[in-house]
Amino acid sequence: MKPPSSGFLDRSFPYWTLLPAVIVFVVLSVYPMLNLVGMSLHVYRFEGGQEIATFNPWQNFSYFSGDPIIRPAIVNTIVFVLVAVSAEMAIGLALAICVSRVSRGKGLIRTLIILPILVPPVAIGSMWRLMYNFDFGILNQGAALLGLGPINWLGDPRFSLLSVIIVDVWHWVPFIFLILFAAVEGLPGDVMEAAKIDGATQGQTTRYVVLPLLKPAIVVAFTFRSILAFKTFDEVFLLTSGGPGTSSELISLHLYKVFFQQNNLGYGAMLSITVILMVVSFLLVSRRVTAAQAQG
Repeated sequence: MKPPSSGFLDRSFPYWTLLPAVIVFVVLSVYPMLNLVGMSLHVYRFEGGQEIATFNPWQNFSYFSGDPIIRPAIVNTIVFVLVAVSAEMAIGLALAICVSRVSRGKGLIRTLIILPILVPPVAIGSMWRLMYNFDFGILNQGAALLGLGPINWLGDPRFSLLSVIIVDVWHWVPFIFLILFAAVEGLPGDVMEAAKIDGATQGQTTRYVVLPLLKPAIVVAFTFRSILAFKTFDEVFLLTSGGPGTSSELISLHLYKVFFQQNNLGYGAMLSITVILMVVSFLLVSRRVTAAQAQG
């Protein structure tokens, strides 16, 4: 006869096996989030090498409401995410479908496409700054061949954010391509063959068979890329540093300046929470739109 405690141990064993993972999650995720919320409610100053925190959430709210950069930074971030992610999804999906239909050299093509995502951000910034150079950049050389005047890609407020978006699209299309290419390669062959037997053209097969089957993978790729796009920092920092003026200022770059240049830790924590809320709101709206399209 088993002791009474053995039944309890058997029932609770799955929870005990999860305990180490739960502890790691709490230490690495929950605690930093709670600490961030606590920081957003305090004002910090440094005196005599000591950090002094004063509970004053209204001071941080006043910083937020009076910050002249926060509004253009939020607008630029939303525009950046919508334009960049939409372009990356369209190009990545088109490449995934086209490469999947190639019979020879598929591995080589896939390797060449994913090369941009392997380049370090510092190298990307240096390379594209040379390409955007007003005097000898390859883009202005091409514009001169077409009879167009040189464009100040990084120094003109009309083009600075667009220039950052172009670099981001070039850098992150391979990420979308890899996810969607794996999904396309995993599509059931019998369904594709049945569509071909029924006389469907490639365009009809793509629209009525491939895209509906790819919808879960598209949603996953869109979600992950949107989260990363909201946190974009290195490209805009290396190319424009948010300028000229605030024409390419993103919320992540402004957050960096508040934290590390202004040493305003409490307000910086509040901005961090703002970014998190923006991402969550964007994903909830996207999910509702996707669900509505699926039902329609």
